[in-house]
Amino acid sequence: MNYNYTHHSAASAGGGAIGMVVILIYLAVIVLMIASMWRLFTKAGKPGWAAIVPIYNIVVLLEIIGKPLWWIVMFLIPCVSLVFAVMMTIEVAKCFGKDVGFGIGLLLLAPIFYPILAFGDSQYVGPMGGSPATL
Repeated sequence: MNYNYTHHSAASAGGGAIGMVVILIYLAVIVLMIASMWRLFTKAGKPGWAAIVPIYNIVVLLEIIGKPLWWIVMFLIPCVSLVFAVMMTIEVAKCFGKDVGFGIGLLLLAPIFYPILAFGDSQYVGPMGGSPATL
């Protein structure tokens, strides 16, 4: 059998171009989310760089929403972590003066709602609308 592979090179080039576009969009979303979290942290009076440090960013986020540090353990348990992530996202919305609906938006459409929260006119009001928590 004799195979002719020459006509596949154009398809490969097109697939490569599409792959590059997908990678660039993915990287742009990552940069947008990092910038949004950085801005949220600074709005809450925390260091912005904490948004890019794994695990420590969760510690700082728990401080922002006024939850105890033992919640980190809950993020290590499968299925339970999903419940706590939902609760934490809704609390983030409340801490910035938004309602539960906005918190669900943060959860389901994070690349849209986090920049709105970070770069919009919302202000940090603290956990449960009171003063910021200290741990």
